[in-house]
Amino acid sequence: MDRKRRRPRLSLDLLRGFEAAARHLSFTRAAQELYLTQSAVSREIKTLEEQLGEPLFSRIHRGLCLTDAGQMLYRAAGEALTLVDAATDRLAAAKNAETLTVTTSAPLASMWLVPKLRGFIRLHPEVDVRCVAADQRLDLDRERLDIAIRGSPRGSSVPDGEPLFHVKMFPVCAPALARDRARPLRSPADLAHHVLLDLETVTAGGPWSDWGPWLRAMRLADLRPAGTLRFSHFDQVIQAAIDGSGIAIGRTPHVARQLREGLLVAPLGKEARLDWGTYFALVPARSAERPAVKRFVAWLRDEVRRDAETGGGREAAGPRRPARPGARSGARNRRRA
Repeated sequence: MDRKRRRPRLSLDLLRGFEAAARHLSFTRAAQELYLTQSAVSREIKTLEEQLGEPLFSRIHRGLCLTDAGQMLYRAAGEALTLVDAATDRLAAAKNAETLTVTTSAPLASMWLVPKLRGFIRLHPEVDVRCVAADQRLDLDRERLDIAIRGSPRGSSVPDGEPLFHVKMFPVCAPALARDRARPLRSPADLAHHVLLDLETVTAGGPWSDWGPWLRAMRLADLRPAGTLRFSHFDQVIQAAIDGSGIAIGRTPHVARQLREGLLVAPLGKEARLDWGTYFALVPARSAERPAVKRFVAWLRDEVRRDAETGGGREAAGPRRPARPGARSGARNRRRA
């Protein structure tokens, strides 16, 4: 009896190169991260495409975009490499080291938490930190997680959670695009003349689009842009905005550093900011008294406070002000940030 020929397994090294290139949407940045040459990364991607019989990237403007096949492989590769790395870390961990596992949403992990973690490691080199990025709310006890940084839409909260910061959503773009006199950005309606960069994904609450809640809140649900580019990961959306490919929905504190450094601007000002909700720190009872957990939560508070002092985009997580007229219509649709 003939059996269908099994496709050979993909090399882990090839997947690492592809995952880095897909995350950065750049062969050059991937090569820098992996300490390879750009041509080496390019050859790895070509080998993968030949093995799969499908193109993984297409070129748009001055950058790269994942094809449908690339999007599918990126999601699978990210999950697989996370499992491999987690297992490797656990096996290689020193017997006497303190371990700490923190989980939060993928956008906050990639844009805010992970870039800051090196500061915590400098202060506490004795603590091994494992970061789990997930848009679904994981069971802290079943998954043996020590800390969750969870977002909650306006009007709701995280039971037993400590408020950390509020989140706002608003259009952002590269400074050059904001200065384009042929397509001025003076009001939300001017977005009709621009390409919108959208995050489209699926969460526990169902399909999610970053632009949807904001446009509804601005009473522009019927707006027809000049074009739309869709991505499955928030960091890809923001990188495309920095590269000048269009206008994205930014979030604070996620893009606070990019705004502070002038890589992005908010062309429509404060009136175009939509209150999304609040992020909370949640610690299960079994981890609450662990010294490493206490140090990490204290460090989180310090980072939030430092962001506020340096103009990092944080609004104090205290009593909330009433919603702006016009923002009310989008409140029911905001599921995540």
